[in-house]
Amino acid sequence: MNTIPKHTLQHWRASLRDTGLLLREFGAPLVIFFLIVIGSGTAYHFIGIAVGEPVDTLTESIYSILTMAFLQSSGEFPHNPFLQIFYFIMPVVGIGALAQGLTDFGILLFNRRARSREWEIAVASTLNNHHILVGLGHLGFRVVQQLHDMGESVAVIELDPKADLTAAVQKMGVPVISGDASRETTLSDANVKDARSIIMCVQNDAVNLKTALKARSLNPNIKVVIRIFDDDFADELHSQFGFNALSGTAIAAPAFAASAAGADITNPISIEGESLSLARLTINPNSELDGKTVGQIEDGYSVSLVLIRHDHTSELHPTDSTKLKGNDMLAVLGRPEKLNALVHANH
Repeated sequence: MNTIPKHTLQHWRASLRDTGLLLREFGAPLVIFFLIVIGSGTAYHFIGIAVGEPVDTLTESIYSILTMAFLQSSGEFPHNPFLQIFYFIMPVVGIGALAQGLTDFGILLFNRRARSREWEIAVASTLNNHHILVGLGHLGFRVVQQLHDMGESVAVIELDPKADLTAAVQKMGVPVISGDASRETTLSDANVKDARSIIMCVQNDAVNLKTALKARSLNPNIKVVIRIFDDDFADELHSQFGFNALSGTAIAAPAFAASAAGADITNPISIEGESLSLARLTINPNSELDGKTVGQIEDGYSVSLVLIRHDHTSELHPTDSTKLKGNDMLAVLGRPEKLNALVHANH
């Protein structure tokens, strides 16, 4: 049994990816250093021939220059001043270049906060079948909380991140990427190609629609949950594009979170401090729910099955022994996180 926590594995994967990016970033200085060594070795070889102090081969000259760079010369000190110059210049070039490069690499490697955006992108790259939330305002923050409480993986994109909200979300292990979500590069940074849904919580219908269409072009299978302030426009988006468009009058964080997770769910009502929603779902044949009884589902998922519809007939308050079949439509009452678990079992 794997006893390593999920967030620890994710952190390791992000660290490996980020370290790889750092190595590629510092690849150019290393290439320049070795080009200098090769060029200097070639010059040393031909100058030696010209002044009467030749080195046997070009390869040996290059190796001599490399050892000079680290104060470990492999040959005798030359008599010609032109060759002597290499013995004084190469240590400065070699130790200076590598020391600076290694220092910068070490600082950035062990102080990832200095490269916050790159680290957040590295964390997002480890996610799969996750949700991308755009717009970390008060609604967006509550949606992240709901999804986190449901055990869902989330990445956040925010054009102008607020320090307090960003810090609170990052404490949940959720990466926050600063940038314009309507740009392809920003969506790619959030790993849109592997995402299950994108949730638009920006207070601008045009920006929400532009970003949703861009995300759908990058991932044709992504579920789109979009905040729209015009009721008619929301209905039109749903009919034309299949977006889960929630108008301003219908917005509630649990509804956004559950809709992204795959449930057709109502806004919650609070009964004695308990938040409850009604969800509608159709049993997928061969899913975990196919063949279970009403009692097994109610006990297993802590929900209440209100209605079953099968072959165009409906049964209200079915008995515990009633067996469910593929393509049965259910109306289920429960907490959003419990309904989400039921939706997952139905995948």
